[in-house]
Amino acid sequence: MPDHENRGFRRLFDGDLSVGLFFPITSSTEDVPPMEDQVELARYASELGFDALWFRDVPTYWPKFGDAGQVYDPWVYLSHVAAHTDDIALATGSVVLPLRHPLHVAKSAASVDRLSDGRLVLGVASGDRPPEFPAFGVEQDERGELFRDSVRVLRTVWSEEFPEVDSSFGTMDGRLDVVPKPTTETLPLLVTGNARQSVEWIGEHGDGWLHYQLPLNTVESVVADWRAATNEEKPFAQAMRVDLRADPAAGMEHVHQGFAAGSEWFVDHLRALSERGVDHLAVTVRGTDRDVRTVLEEFADDVMAEV
Repeated sequence: MPDHENRGFRRLFDGDLSVGLFFPITSSTEDVPPMEDQVELARYASELGFDALWFRDVPTYWPKFGDAGQVYDPWVYLSHVAAHTDDIALATGSVVLPLRHPLHVAKSAASVDRLSDGRLVLGVASGDRPPEFPAFGVEQDERGELFRDSVRVLRTVWSEEFPEVDSSFGTMDGRLDVVPKPTTETLPLLVTGNARQSVEWIGEHGDGWLHYQLPLNTVESVVADWRAATNEEKPFAQAMRVDLRADPAAGMEHVHQGFAAGSEWFVDHLRALSERGVDHLAVTVRGTDRDVRTVLEEFADDVMAEV
C-alpha cells in the first residue's frame, strides 16, 4: 500500500465515483451562516452514504468575497466532528499553506489524523483572497514558492524523526521533532486548483488533484492532462454546487460554481463526470431554497444510488 493511503484516502478513492459534502450543510445564503445542527447533519449525511465531509480554511471574513466558509477554525472543527462520526472521511478544502507555518500544519493535521483513526485527507491551496496576504505579512507574489516550500517541509517532518530542514519558514538542525506522526508515513495531499504550480509539479508532489467545477468538455481535457502527468496513477476530484429541484425532471440552470436541476439531470451529469475520469465529487448544497435534510436524502436516494 502506498505510504499516503490512510482510511480517508481509501474511502474517497475506492474505484467508483464517491461523493462528499462541504460544510456548512445548510440552505442559508448568509455570508456568515448559522452553524446549529451541523454535527447532526454530518451524521445524517454519513448514514445516507456520503463518503466525505469537507472543511474549508477561511482565516478571515472579507465581505466583498461574500463567504466566511464554515466559520469555525478548521482544526478545531475537524476534531469536533471527528469525535462525533465514525467512518466518513474528513477532508480539508483547502488549507491555505502560504498563510500558515508548516510545522503548525504538520502537527495539527497529524493530530486530527490520529484522533480520527486515519480519516484525514489534506486538501491544500495557495490562497485566493488578496487582503489576507498583507494581514498575515505574506507577499502575495511569493505564494507559489511558499506553497512548494511548505509541501516539502510537511513531507519531511511527517516521514522523518528529528529531521534537518532549511526553508523560507525556518530551520531545523536535527535536535527537534514534530509529533505525533500520521497513521501513514505521510498524509495524502490533494493540491487544489493550480496553486501557482504546473500540472507536472502537482503530479509529482501531490497525491491527487482537487479542481473547481468545470464544464464537461473541459473536465475531459483537464483529466487527460492529469492522467498524462501521473501515468494514470493518481485520482482527480472536483467540487460542485448542487441546487436540487423538487421536480425530478426539472431542466438544468447554471448557478455559481454549479447547477440547479432535477435529480434526473444530476444522474446523467454524475455519470458523465465518472466516464470522464472524475473519482470524487465534493458537493455544496448551500443556497438551495429547500429544506436541507430533504435535499440530502433526495440526492442520496435519487442521484447517488443511481450512479
